[in-house]
Amino acid sequence: MKAVVQDRYGSADVLEIRDVADPVIGEDDVLVRVCAAGCGPDVWHLMTGLPYFVRLMPGFHKMRAGVRGRDVAGVVQAVGAKVTGLRVGDEVMGIVEGSFAEFAVGRPDKLVAKPAALSFDEAAAVPISGLTALQAVRNAGAGQRVLVIGAAGGVGTIAVQIAKALGAEVTGVCSTSKMDLVRSIGADQVIDYTREDFADGTRRWDLIVDTAGRRSLSKLRRALDPKGTLVIVGGEGGGRVTGGFFRQMLRAPLLSMFSRQRLRPLIAEEKRADLQVLAEMIESGTVRPMVGRTYPLIQAADAVRFLERGHAGGKVVITI
Repeated sequence: MKAVVQDRYGSADVLEIRDVADPVIGEDDVLVRVCAAGCGPDVWHLMTGLPYFVRLMPGFHKMRAGVRGRDVAGVVQAVGAKVTGLRVGDEVMGIVEGSFAEFAVGRPDKLVAKPAALSFDEAAAVPISGLTALQAVRNAGAGQRVLVIGAAGGVGTIAVQIAKALGAEVTGVCSTSKMDLVRSIGADQVIDYTREDFADGTRRWDLIVDTAGRRSLSKLRRALDPKGTLVIVGGEGGGRVTGGFFRQMLRAPLLSMFSRQRLRPLIAEEKRADLQVLAEMIESGTVRPMVGRTYPLIQAADAVRFLERGHAGGKVVITI
């Protein structure tokens, strides 16, 4: 089969299209014929091995070489002897290892039925970004003021929609060119960060979701209600050693111990139950994933380069 493979850490130049052996499934596995695969920051971190801190994370070294990609949407090609609930021919979305390929092996507890309303491209934009968004805003209540920074991205577009569905008053932060997109998905207000400072002290929010990961905690806290919650997604920005992870995983929880404000780092849990919640929200019309740009498998390296530039409105998706 064709697959996007890397043998070493580096820029997108390390990604190569190769012919590799077809995957073999075990009795607890599912073989998926990949139709589309999401391309997000997880791909970049695994590809570059940056910041160096992430190389210490459990399981990271096992994934550093091999086929890239984890978000998947496709069709079940074969199931292991012990697999129940999935059959050959089922259309699914979820998380696998190595989705930048014609076929990938996954576990049934990380796959759900693809909502009929979605194309495969749209479904591939859901799993990791959707889980992150859901777990970031699921405790938002009716009338709460929610600020989503990076509201036009893969996580942000879903977070805005879920928060609105929960009854929150949602403000999205994005660049000038993405303002119409963020309004179209239901944001009550939109702030253009190139022209306006959301942390100027004139407004405060009960919940802030920072998907961009590059702003200081002191600035974010100025915009947070004295008893509010800050959810920090990802570890972008910073240097090559710790990147934004020092701020996210160490400083934020430490500061929370001495403040009424709750500063919460978030690395999404890959729960099938939450994937099912997302699927139900999509089926009901509450959430619609946004695809920013698509690339064919042979141009996967270009997709990662585009992702690095930070211009995507919605999720970048690889089509197979």
